[in-house]
Amino acid sequence: METNKEHPILSASDSINIYRQAGFMLANRLKWDLNPLAWSSRSTLRKLKNSQAGKKAVIICNGPSLLQTDFSLLKDTYTFGLNKINLLFDREDFRPNAIVSVNAMVIEQNKDFYEETSIPLFLDSAATSVVKKGKNVTFLHSGQQFKFARDVSMSVWQGATVTTVALQLAFHMGFSKVAVIGCDHNFAEKGSAGKTVVSSEKDESHFDPRYFAGGVKWQLPDIPTSEFGYYLARENFEASGRELYNCTVGGKLELFKRLDLKDFINS
Repeated sequence: METNKEHPILSASDSINIYRQAGFMLANRLKWDLNPLAWSSRSTLRKLKNSQAGKKAVIICNGPSLLQTDFSLLKDTYTFGLNKINLLFDREDFRPNAIVSVNAMVIEQNKDFYEETSIPLFLDSAATSVVKKGKNVTFLHSGQQFKFARDVSMSVWQGATVTTVALQLAFHMGFSKVAVIGCDHNFAEKGSAGKTVVSSEKDESHFDPRYFAGGVKWQLPDIPTSEFGYYLARENFEASGRELYNCTVGGKLELFKRLDLKDFINS
């Protein structure tokens, strides 16, 4: 029997795998939907919807270029820190308004800080088994659709980088102008996208050599998927009449308009 080359017929094993994956996704979603922590987190997220309409925000990524930032410029601007931004705190007085982290390995490694800080946290729902629930903790459910969530109260798409999650959260909160800094979009380590590896003694791809170091596990970057996430963010921001900028010093991310951080703050 001939098959249509444009619409090939799936094999029985392919069909079974698809149904199994769909069933797993549905079960995972229902498990979270029935969790009381989902109800409280979604209540918090609904209250945050468009709460910052018309304002600016800066998403602080973790590339080496972050050390070239004048953090005094950010004192009156809402900021999202990412993952292990706390490693910056012993050299800077700056503190972000919120911290976002969704990678299971990062959350496990940074658990102690997340449990002791009073800074508002937005963590992946899987962290409920790792980090104690506090008044400052809001959990985000990660879905599997390649979709930019304008409303994050139900699900977000991780897009292979926490930066994409922070962009969705910033959109949800209504910020009209958003910039990323420290988004070098370039890594010293090379290898298969998403592959779990063991770190060396010193991290050369983040702002602090302790970031992924000393034999901890982490996942190699997935540049194509993260770029797709950035593309979706740019399209959604522009379609809504909002502005998205890259204020990183150098780096290789060219999907967002370039702007000096000082000019962004004063715009």
